[in-house]
Amino acid sequence: MPLKSLQQRTSINDITFILFLNLSSPLLLLFFFLFSSTIPFSFAYQPHRFIYGGCSQDKYQPNSPFESSLNTFLSSVSSSSSQSSYNSFAIGNSTSTPSDSAIFGLYQCRGDLQLKDCSKCISSCVNQIGLICPYALGASLQLEGCYIRYEHLDFLGKPDMNVRFKKCSRSSATDSEFYRRRDDVLADLEASSGFRVSTSGFVQGFGQCLGDLNSEDCSACLSDAVGKLKSLCGSAAAADVFLGQCYVRYWASGYYNEPEPSHEDQVGKSVAIIVGVLAGLAILIVLLSICRKTMD
Repeated sequence: MPLKSLQQRTSINDITFILFLNLSSPLLLLFFFLFSSTIPFSFAYQPHRFIYGGCSQDKYQPNSPFESSLNTFLSSVSSSSSQSSYNSFAIGNSTSTPSDSAIFGLYQCRGDLQLKDCSKCISSCVNQIGLICPYALGASLQLEGCYIRYEHLDFLGKPDMNVRFKKCSRSSATDSEFYRRRDDVLADLEASSGFRVSTSGFVQGFGQCLGDLNSEDCSACLSDAVGKLKSLCGSAAAADVFLGQCYVRYWASGYYNEPEPSHEDQVGKSVAIIVGVLAGLAILIVLLSICRKTMD
């Protein structure tokens, strides 16, 4: 029976009632377990979730000295991330190596990520960056829990206030209490010199600088990020702004990062799963009935 026909003829409550009348308690418990697993849950922190990536237009040649240096960099990043949440590298930049082999890079994990999770996140970055930016002389990849960047030219420790990514929630806030709470959080994040989480009432946020910035440059970067966040996202109930070397994020009443599925999508998925469960249980009931008759 087509799903559309099922939706027209009956409802989820009707299906549940029919099951209650016809199924023994173990099967009924199985159904409710499966059905409860279809109820949507709130957004969970996912370190491997993609945020943004950037690739240079300049390319390197396969089997070139630069490719060798890049492989060394990625290998070093992978091994270092199990020991430290941040590190920077300068490879192939000595006077004894070809000038086109130089590579400068770094990685960093979010400040509240445990080392084992940091290492897993960085491993995802290492595996993905070549797919996202094939043969690029410079590339960066920001995941929810970690960041990796490399360039042919030295960028380490040099302030970069350019906006790399911004996201503003579709929902907005209008009450003065929200603005007061938000501004309290942002002022607290502005005053940090590394990674900081801040909460004021129902508004939360966090910010972080890259490890190659000194304390003064980190504060300047965070201050600039807060200013850009306010100007770019205005009254948004949640917002993210990532600059070249720092980022600031805030939200009210939970994360907005993953769009809420529509009611129709939720109902459609639930009905589809229920139909599958019903079909399986119907077959099981028929088989049990046949077995019982055979035994009698």
